[in-house]
Amino acid sequence: MADFDTLRIRAGYNSAENNWAVQTPIYQTTSFDLGSVGRAKALWAMEEFGGIYTRVGNPTVAALENRVAALDGAHGAVALSSGMAAISYVVLALTEGGGNIVAPRALYGGSEDSFSHFFSRFGSNIKFVKDRFDINSYKAEIDEKTRGIYIETISNPNAELYDYEALADLAHKNGIPLIVDNTVATPYLFNPFEHGADITIYSATKGLGGHGNIIAGLVLESGKFNYSKEKFPQFYEKSYKIRDIKGNSRSPIDIDPQGPLLIHLRAFYLEFIGAALGPFDAFLALQGIATLSERIEKETRTAEKLVAYLEGNKYVGWVKHPSAKKSQFKALAKKYFPKGAGAILTFGFLGSDDQLDEFIKRLNYFSYHVNIGDVRSLIVNSPKTTHAELDSQHLKDAGIEENTVRISAGLESADDLISDLEQAFKYVFEKRS
Repeated sequence: MADFDTLRIRAGYNSAENNWAVQTPIYQTTSFDLGSVGRAKALWAMEEFGGIYTRVGNPTVAALENRVAALDGAHGAVALSSGMAAISYVVLALTEGGGNIVAPRALYGGSEDSFSHFFSRFGSNIKFVKDRFDINSYKAEIDEKTRGIYIETISNPNAELYDYEALADLAHKNGIPLIVDNTVATPYLFNPFEHGADITIYSATKGLGGHGNIIAGLVLESGKFNYSKEKFPQFYEKSYKIRDIKGNSRSPIDIDPQGPLLIHLRAFYLEFIGAALGPFDAFLALQGIATLSERIEKETRTAEKLVAYLEGNKYVGWVKHPSAKKSQFKALAKKYFPKGAGAILTFGFLGSDDQLDEFIKRLNYFSYHVNIGDVRSLIVNSPKTTHAELDSQHLKDAGIEENTVRISAGLESADDLISDLEQAFKYVFEKRS
């Protein structure tokens, strides 16, 4: 197989199949001509793969799915209209019939809130562990209805790490998949499937796309997990909707034993719920992925420089990132993240809310908004924005202190970013520029 940097540019696309276009064309169409009655039967039976209706498949979107699957070494992928759609589809699909997912509290705010208050409305329950760094806490929450363990490979916002292989072993011993949100790391820094994960989720809105111009998500399946009929009967349930060309009802397992989740999502969730990714957004995501290595490499190095600066700043109470001097994750970072542990970090601002407001207003080279993984450096007061939906107890459980400020390092000069922070600190605390 080709190296990562070749795959990010060339995987999943053949110009000879697209009128020799160098760039992946944007197939901006609702539906596709079927050609003949016979071909239509073959398309519906999945004996021939091609465009039918863009809600369930589109060549531009397929190129994105195939490229990201190649980067992760996945069996396949399904692209969706957002990262939250990807999370929701996976949780709902795995827990059909009333199952539960075991997860830590330290998650992206939308994930944390939906896990706490939303999915239970549909009979899909989330069991939060008491100690997210203790493998025995996960073990204690697993019961006969558990259908997966869910984690973020690098947590948002505090960049926490986990022992992924230990969690994968625990999951597999209990016949359930390890599901990881690899949004912050991207496949450049971490390949979940190489360390035992079974399902990977991305918000391509973030580092994969990288330019702050799309909303997109992906679900990837390793192709190695054995879904038992006892725990996952939905993948064995035969449906006339996914019949073969002779009209025999089939199940997702019948169609693809290695990727039944993806078949299930495409045949039922995309078909009936929607949340399809548009071709133009898929095209933009492909443009971002072409520069993934260079972007994530520089952003990670810049984050490390910002960590070092903030650790020496007297107006900063603490700094959280695996590269920080007092980080508890140094050993895990060395084991799992030899290229570095990502471009987001948090620090404790030693001032009032009014001073923090003044500090943010004073910055010139940081944008104040809630995205991450952008080419622009971003700053935000997480408890009041990205995690504002969480009450004080949830914030405490997630390790998010009231004075938390999150930075997502971009592609600007690290020296300029440090100088910008320095002048803002001096202006707020010393009233001089």
